[in-house]
Amino acid sequence: MKAAVYYNLDDIRVEDVSKPKPGPDEIVVEMKACGLCGSDLMDWYLRSRAPLVLGHEPTGVVAETGRKVKAFKPGDRVFVHHHVACLTCHYCIHGDYTMCAQFGQTHIHPGGFAEYFRVPAENLQKDTFKIPEKVSFEEATLIEPTACCIRAQNKLGIQTGDTVAIIGAGPSGILHLLLSKMAGASKIIVIDLIDYRLKMAEKFEADLVVNSKLENLSEVVKGVTDGRGADVVIVTAPVKKALTDGMRICRRGGTVCLFAPTRPNEYARVSPHRLFFSEITVIPSYSTSHVETRIALQLIISGRIRARDLITHRFPLNRAAEAFQTAAKTKRCLKVVVLNK
Repeated sequence: MKAAVYYNLDDIRVEDVSKPKPGPDEIVVEMKACGLCGSDLMDWYLRSRAPLVLGHEPTGVVAETGRKVKAFKPGDRVFVHHHVACLTCHYCIHGDYTMCAQFGQTHIHPGGFAEYFRVPAENLQKDTFKIPEKVSFEEATLIEPTACCIRAQNKLGIQTGDTVAIIGAGPSGILHLLLSKMAGASKIIVIDLIDYRLKMAEKFEADLVVNSKLENLSEVVKGVTDGRGADVVIVTAPVKKALTDGMRICRRGGTVCLFAPTRPNEYARVSPHRLFFSEITVIPSYSTSHVETRIALQLIISGRIRARDLITHRFPLNRAAEAFQTAAKTKRCLKVVVLNK
């Protein structure tokens, strides 16, 4: 079968690899669509593991089932989550599913950017579910990224009437915009350096967009919040300046969400003095769990998450390299999806 193998961001090769076979408690899925995530573009995050097949936002059709599998059958349309927690360890008992040791050890094989992938028993039992006919395979690729945003939003506790500032107008930023509206935010400010993405944020009804390369970010945000700053700041851009900007535009007593990682050797300067006297809360949020994926599907089914409108580019599997370059280099896109045709 064909799979897009990642060697580095500028070297994605469509190669012949062995088609997986299901174990007794496993299934093999024919990939129909798989979203390209921002983490798929982080060469520093992936370099030590290359070559590998990426893709953790897949949907498809069950092609084969193991002899012990009862809940799924060939032909079922499914979403599969690539990581699942054990549900019994100390972290899981406290609801910190993404900190579970098993979470990072469970993977679909070889990855979502392949014609077929195998779903291990743990993933099948805990976070694989059927998707209804009314939701397309492309739309269902938004389940995982939407779930990641839901998990962060649940941590933040946005209140009715809050002002929310979102730094980064990529797919995650737009999802946070939609979810913040649902949470009752009265004013949502979206910040980016790329006019294309700011225009997309306007399309999704941001109240204010700011190009921080051209405008004084602090002055703009404080100017529309009676000098206070934003109640909640969500940083979706994986650069340290985005975090320091987020700290600067957050009001006293407000909350900053760190939603994207920087390189491991990068450090942002934070004043403990200001943190203490301003009582700013910093909340990181990494990945998602079986709890939020089902909520995400319901929001997509209802149309409250406009999944189809988030997808701007589609590429067949044999043009996976072009999909990566589009997402990484042009920036004139939101969600890029790879299709198995």
